[in-house]
Amino acid sequence: MYRNIMLTIAYEGTNYRGWQIQPNGLTVQECVERATEKLTGTRCNVLCAGRTDSGVHALGQVASFRTDSTIPATQFRRGLQRFLPNDIAIVQTRSVSDEFHATYSAVRKRYRYLIFDGAVLPPFLRNLVHRSRRMLNVAAMQKALPNLLGTHDFRCFETNYPNKATSVRTVMETTLQRVPHWSLWTPVSVQHTTSIEEDTDLKSEGGSVDQNAATGHCWQPTDARPHEDPTSPVICFEIMADGFLYNMVRAIVGTLLRIGTGAETPEYMADVVASMDRGRAGCTATPEGLYLVHVDYPDELLVI
Repeated sequence: MYRNIMLTIAYEGTNYRGWQIQPNGLTVQECVERATEKLTGTRCNVLCAGRTDSGVHALGQVASFRTDSTIPATQFRRGLQRFLPNDIAIVQTRSVSDEFHATYSAVRKRYRYLIFDGAVLPPFLRNLVHRSRRMLNVAAMQKALPNLLGTHDFRCFETNYPNKATSVRTVMETTLQRVPHWSLWTPVSVQHTTSIEEDTDLKSEGGSVDQNAATGHCWQPTDARPHEDPTSPVICFEIMADGFLYNMVRAIVGTLLRIGTGAETPEYMADVVASMDRGRAGCTATPEGLYLVHVDYPDELLVI
């Protein structure tokens, strides 16, 4: 008796030619299928929610495969992980309905795109964010977002149109903001431990030590122009829709970057969507900043 196993997978896409098996390089799908073969003894065709491109990452990619293995569904996570490289992680495994299909059963997807516009890019983030060498106007970019909401023909953001039967998609949610947790990557102590001498001084002065102020050392040099939020040179764009076209998110980001740099006004986004012309939109942003975050399915398909 065959069972349908659903996988939730996270991966750093830097070293891969995307998800789908390719003749000219290693892919995430190939690694996962090799792992299923080593664990079960049979090569399984692993289907996925969305075929990410080279260099694109995932926090919650969903995949599924059918197997006659008797391994308990929840144990596939640890079993498969033994045969996978460190930049691919099986987050969760479960049995699902026979009707479940990782690709065709999806009803919503959420993507995230990270942009760094600080003066100095931390080297360990070079493959995880898009680098903007100009400080971006987040307020202007935010004003453009409502033009993406609702049901539209989004062929203006589709590379090599047409790739699907239709370019009509419904965008349910968009957000863009500077994220507040950048202090975790700054070269200062996150939590200051007070010494005996400092503790005595604090008690006498009734104050506390500001470690950041004491060092004045961060990834943004002190003589750089300030950000809207000077503690956060990372901008997070998120979008949720019932589906996405080829390079749609990256083309939207490229359009937002034109607005953020002042090359275009926020109204430019509405003009691009109405035009249905890929040539009117911005460039396709680099893959490094893109993450597949989450995929939603009908509840009835997730139970057996």
